[in-house]
Amino acid sequence: MYPDPMALAQVRDVATHAGVSPATVSNALNHPEKVSETTRRRVQAAIDELGYVRNDAARQLRQRHNTAVGMIVLDVANPFFADVVRGAEDSLGVHRRPVLVGNSGQDAERELAHLRLFEEQRVSGLLISPVGDVLDRLREISGRGTPVVLVDRHHGDDDFPSVAVDDELGGRMAAEHLLDQGRRRLTMIGGPTSIRQVAQRRAGAQAAVDAVAGATLTTIDTGAMDVESGRTGARRLLAEDAAARPDAIFAANDLVALGALQELVRAGVRVPEDVALIGYDDIEFAASATVPISSVRQPALEMGERAAALLVAAVDDPDAPPEHPRFTPTLVARESTLGG
Repeated sequence: MYPDPMALAQVRDVATHAGVSPATVSNALNHPEKVSETTRRRVQAAIDELGYVRNDAARQLRQRHNTAVGMIVLDVANPFFADVVRGAEDSLGVHRRPVLVGNSGQDAERELAHLRLFEEQRVSGLLISPVGDVLDRLREISGRGTPVVLVDRHHGDDDFPSVAVDDELGGRMAAEHLLDQGRRRLTMIGGPTSIRQVAQRRAGAQAAVDAVAGATLTTIDTGAMDVESGRTGARRLLAEDAAARPDAIFAANDLVALGALQELVRAGVRVPEDVALIGYDDIEFAASATVPISSVRQPALEMGERAAALLVAAVDDPDAPPEHPRFTPTLVARESTLGG
């Protein structure tokens, strides 16, 4: 047995234990077709007995590349993005490519810091849901040989493959659903509208409102897309005269909707009798809220899987034309707009 249980076994230790050369151990690990089945089993037995763990970081440093993929998302605490990451991990795991996740927290400076770090780590590719104006930076990274795929965003040109949902359609669906329930004074809570997805959802909602006589849409830009932002937005509405309040709220995502619901319930406002409420993403918590929240569903897992597939394709064939699959959202109506 290995003499020091606190030390890590090395390739030479495995070779000595198995009675083979270090080169044979390397072949058994990296090119098993070059050694016999008997030798592979002997090497594997030595690995198991010694507790040898291969140092992929050192191997990749020697080869000047890293099989890992860097992934930057807007908010890792948002279950929607957690599912997108899970979809990417499931897909890339088949290709033995681990995913390193960076959370921008909707902060452009943090996003740039993650980009610098991932490029320093020589990741094999980047998946990113951008918050800042980083397209020029991404072009530089791509030009140096690191493929980039945009997630939950489609850029206007063909620089990068992208995976997105038709957010303008989703915003229209949300507003049309509220209008179909007889609501006419709509307010959208969440932001900032500098986030492209938010701007597109609002544009879709505005188009639906414009098509109905007497309907209006106002906006409360909270500067973030979390539960506290929803509470803040609802408090601003509650500070208005009751007669001037909206009769429906379109929250930019489900976390905002959850915060708004908490504040409305605390203030004794009935949902949906006084104010109807719809969110976006259809995260698991939406259905289990005190008043189950209607939402526009995005296929998060499928988006992550498809983005990963596009990245693998870009690694395999850098000259292939970029693809831009766009998913269609679906409406999930619950008690927050329909009543009990």
